[in-house]
Amino acid sequence: MKRQEGSKGTLGEPSRGGRLMRLRGLVRKEFLQILRDPSSIAIAFVMPVVLLLLFGYGLSLDAEHVPLAVVVEEPSAETASFIGSFQQSRYFELVPLSNMRQAEQALREHRVKGIIYLRENFARQRRSIGAAPVQIILNGVDANTARLVQGYVNGAWEKWLELEARSNGVPLTIPVQVSERVWFNSELRSQDYLVPGLIAVIMTLIGALLTAMVMAREWERGTMEALLVTPVAIQEVLLGKLVPYFVLGMGGLILSVGTAVGLFAIPLRGSVIVLFAASSLFLLAALGMGLLISIVAKNQFVAGQIAIIVTFLPAFILSGFIFDIGSMPWPIQMITHLIPARYLVAILQTVFLAGNVPSVIWPNGAALLLMAILFLSLGRWKSHKRLE
Repeated sequence: MKRQEGSKGTLGEPSRGGRLMRLRGLVRKEFLQILRDPSSIAIAFVMPVVLLLLFGYGLSLDAEHVPLAVVVEEPSAETASFIGSFQQSRYFELVPLSNMRQAEQALREHRVKGIIYLRENFARQRRSIGAAPVQIILNGVDANTARLVQGYVNGAWEKWLELEARSNGVPLTIPVQVSERVWFNSELRSQDYLVPGLIAVIMTLIGALLTAMVMAREWERGTMEALLVTPVAIQEVLLGKLVPYFVLGMGGLILSVGTAVGLFAIPLRGSVIVLFAASSLFLLAALGMGLLISIVAKNQFVAGQIAIIVTFLPAFILSGFIFDIGSMPWPIQMITHLIPARYLVAILQTVFLAGNVPSVIWPNGAALLLMAILFLSLGRWKSHKRLE
């Protein structure tokens, strides 16, 4: 039998050129649909900028300019020197009050975060026995802030003791001298920690949520059924759907990385190639999850709710983006291994702040590759070219 020319191959099968032509047509059709849909553009390009601005400027895990009430029963040179060690720090804003009753009332009303109380015998005990009690009362409603303030107060107290001993020509007898060095984020800026992790959350929105809702909308409108009755193969349909949103997701990644480096001055110490390769693997996994959700739901509202519960919330809470995974109960730590964003957050924070660390990049990259293969294979398995 002779091979027929044109769009047919052996035994009437479509030729490679015919498949590529149909695939180009499907991809072009999907791009045109994206351009006609303002919500897709907003989720891919507007929402990342909004989230980066909100988290970069609005959210901070640092405790700075903390209001502290100061009660000094008997002012002296020693009490002034001690209080001055707090005034020179950017972490505190002192509120002088005349007595403890006023200070306790201010603490109850949340006008201050803590109280520094120096009794009337502070200066006398400091001169006579070389030690004087200082009472620190903290508001423990916000436990994280209370721990930070406690550490700041201890640091200010130790610094004052060191300066006092130096001015008096007396060595400060501390059994252990701590030499602190902070690696990778020497300024301890929470933005340097949050913004790279936020990129994983943004790509989850673009990859999973956008894909699930857009494809579910096609099921609702009946355009998906119309596409399935055409001669195109199911693989071509899936590729025609996934390729445009992969490009859209990578565009959102470029915008997010550019904003992080250019606007927030986040250092990018690692390889850009590694960053984009890991993000590509994660985006493929997210697209596979979105495809699965759209096949199961076939309804925009249901698909959106499932995508938020299954992809966005776990990426936000269980990925290590904000909350430390090591501090979670061990059953929750086991669950985090099922969250693709966990692996991308680890890679992003390492590439941005520490550079190329193979022991972090390779295991997490391999996990992303396995998840991308798994979710895309499940999506292909659940996709059938028949109407049900």
